[in-house]
Amino acid sequence: MAVVKVPQSVKLVLKVQTGVNASGDPVYRSRTFANVKAAATDSDIFAVAEGLASLQKNSLVDIVRQDLNNLVNQ
Repeated sequence: MAVVKVPQSVKLVLKVQTGVNASGDPVYRSRTFANVKAAATDSDIFAVAEGLASLQKNSLVDIVRQDLNNLVNQ
């Protein structure tokens, strides 16, 4: 029997730099967008992330795709 990965949900996380602390180190915050279609391609998610980042006043540092899958033994 083979184990199959069944996509459940996807989240898009934008990591932005919101400023610096007293020591001069950067301060980061994450903006999470849930309910992304599991079938969305990485390039589509990246394009949406860039569009959302352009609406932010803070600088974009990182784009993360978080996948949640079920493993099923078939």
